[in-house]
Amino acid sequence: MFLRPIHIIPHDTDIDFVARRWWAFSVTIVLVLVTIIALFVKGLNLGIDFKGGILIEAKAPQAIDVGALRSELFSLNLGEVELQQFGSPDDVLIRIQRQQGDEVAQMKAVQSVRDKLGTKYDYRRVEVVGPTVGAELLHAGILATVLAMVMISIYVAWRFEWQFGLAALIATVHDVFTTVGLYAVLHLDFNLTAVAALLTLAGYSINDTVVVFDRIRETLRRQKATDLRSIINASVNQTLSRTIMTAGTTLLALLPLVFMGGETLINFSAALTWGIFVGTYSSIYVAAALLLYMPPLRRMDTVKK
Repeated sequence: MFLRPIHIIPHDTDIDFVARRWWAFSVTIVLVLVTIIALFVKGLNLGIDFKGGILIEAKAPQAIDVGALRSELFSLNLGEVELQQFGSPDDVLIRIQRQQGDEVAQMKAVQSVRDKLGTKYDYRRVEVVGPTVGAELLHAGILATVLAMVMISIYVAWRFEWQFGLAALIATVHDVFTTVGLYAVLHLDFNLTAVAALLTLAGYSINDTVVVFDRIRETLRRQKATDLRSIINASVNQTLSRTIMTAGTTLLALLPLVFMGGETLINFSAALTWGIFVGTYSSIYVAAALLLYMPPLRRMDTVKK
């Protein structure tokens, strides 16, 4: 007995997405403008990874209560403090913002942490990240994000046609850039975790876009006489159920992290949640509609398989 596929959108759905593209483009322009203004006015709240600071890796004699430990370290008045558990429940990574002054001031802050935690902790690593190293990490993070988007678009252009690759690049840049705007508007810490969120978002966004593009390509082969506008509408409607189900199931996993993940995960989970909404919207309204403003697509049987 075969399982029947789930369709949350009726098969006969016929929404004219192309006719609404100007509304979608208007929303896109507003989001981009808000992002640009936020970046110029507020800027990014760079985390310790990019500004430089103190890094302490420690092991406790028992499982760590992160909330209680964070409160203890905040009482030292050392500025921004980030805690991250890794490995086992008794391992913790402590990040403290760079202190005013020279290396003596940094080591004094390290000693304050040691005195607060006591001798029961095993301090496995203590590093002071300078602003130069932080700037290099920021440059590397930006470069990694840009290269990821470009290489994904090159693959799409090779796998389909160059018009698809260009549209995918514009849509992915739109999704990633507006997510950066979220960090600026909400003044969330922008650190290496944020870069990981952007890279994850780029992969998620292009995945949805490729599904729509693949259906457009198949329809182009079968309906050589149909105008591109009708083909785009039909393809987006046919993949709409899959797009919404993918976004919905992903959100089911992310929303608990947003509301119960605490301060450690909010930068990652909030950015991905926003990115799913923006990525789904751009896959439906933006990416495919951009094909209308590019040179005609091939419709022969020689289209790449």
